[in-house]
Amino acid sequence: MANTPTRTLTCAHLVGGEDGAPTTARQITLAGGTIASVGAAGTAVEPLLALPVLVNAHDHGRAVRTSSIGAAGKPLESWLHYLALVPSVDPYLAAVVAFGNSARGGAGVVMMHYTRTQGLTDLPTEAAEVARAARDVGVRVGFAVSMKDRNPLVYGPSEPVLAALPADARAEIARRFIRPALTPREQIALVDAVAEAAAGKNFDVQYGPNGVQWCSEPLMEAIAEASQRTGRRVHMHLLETRYQRAWLDTTYPDGGLRFLDQIGLLSPRLTVAHGVWARPDELSLLAERGVTISVNTASNLHLRSGIAPAIRMKQSGCRIALGIDGRALDDDDDALRDLRLAQLLHRGTGFATGISPRDMLRAAFADGRFAVTNIADGGTIAAGAPADLLLLDWAALDDDHLRDDLDPVDLLISRATARHISEVIVGGRSIVKDGRVRGVDLDAARREVLAQMRTGMAANGALAAALPALERAIANWFAGEHPCC
Repeated sequence: MANTPTRTLTCAHLVGGEDGAPTTARQITLAGGTIASVGAAGTAVEPLLALPVLVNAHDHGRAVRTSSIGAAGKPLESWLHYLALVPSVDPYLAAVVAFGNSARGGAGVVMMHYTRTQGLTDLPTEAAEVARAARDVGVRVGFAVSMKDRNPLVYGPSEPVLAALPADARAEIARRFIRPALTPREQIALVDAVAEAAAGKNFDVQYGPNGVQWCSEPLMEAIAEASQRTGRRVHMHLLETRYQRAWLDTTYPDGGLRFLDQIGLLSPRLTVAHGVWARPDELSLLAERGVTISVNTASNLHLRSGIAPAIRMKQSGCRIALGIDGRALDDDDDALRDLRLAQLLHRGTGFATGISPRDMLRAAFADGRFAVTNIADGGTIAAGAPADLLLLDWAALDDDHLRDDLDPVDLLISRATARHISEVIVGGRSIVKDGRVRGVDLDAARREVLAQMRTGMAANGALAAALPALERAIANWFAGEHPCC
């Protein structure tokens, strides 16, 4: 320890300490990548509010806001197809932008469900570039490899949807979306190859089935077996929309989650994103099996999916984490604002308490870390914990300064946003300071990514012209012959 770099911080307030209660005038000593000690500070303290760094427990690592491609306000089932308008760009630069935006928004631990590859090289090579970007930015990352093999257009046969399209649109949509899938064995082998090329101390490679409706039973069974055999985590979407609820009930009349349980998929190794349409008995089963649920509040509102039953999840004993899912409230990566939105929606009504601020902060700090990193550590500011800290400018946060006895949690929940971030520290390394990502030139990377996208978008004119017809056909499919409920 004698040669380990140390740093001492003093802060006016600390939230997320070992006992969970906010404290004042604290001194935090960092030794390398670990918190060496936390104790009382003298009277001269920096005007900072110290928190554990936030966890974004479900995201996809997009380098561009999807409202920029005309996908704003659309339900998930049509919004997904608009993502094909985003052209391939340099994977390292795209990941730098995605991770840099996350860090600048307060998230130092980020889940990337990699559902859209750039495809300029083989996937293991591309994943290694994503891992390099994560190292350069300085964030801890869970990287789930996309896995799917059915239902590319709707939750059922593609032929009726294609038949409803004009001939030119039909040809373009079929060319873009109807492709042969790898076998389950090939997909498992691909994840193994990605892990060999990219996995590291702060980059955990996971199985990433896109969702039950997009994965055949043989593929889901292969993933469950591989996760049991290797200990590798699984990250997947589950019951995000009412249409997925209807599909699951029709396809598995004896219970879709019962099927997942029978094949051994439900375990503490599994994270499910959304759960908006999960029923009480299903939540109880998820809790019993130790599954983590990532609640993605703003994304669900943007995509018209609904509001997750987070209070019921908590009452059922579920482990809850918070995710941004690429669609924060203001279409940015402000994890603090999304934390507030989740707390406001799920705190309860009147004098009835739903999820308390302390429980919501635990979801934001700690409960998602294991789901992302596969390591059960951190999420608190305590001796021996990883030195992963988020420092907010307390003077700016409490700019009225009318009382000295305010609970810092109240101001944190009421008004904190990314503009209040003074510094983000991960593993003892300062990765964001005063709004600047320190390990990379984020602005230059973003300019280059957008330049490449603008060039690539020129080749997507036929797809852009075909998408409105596809959107109408999908809406008719769900509302007509295949009503939700």
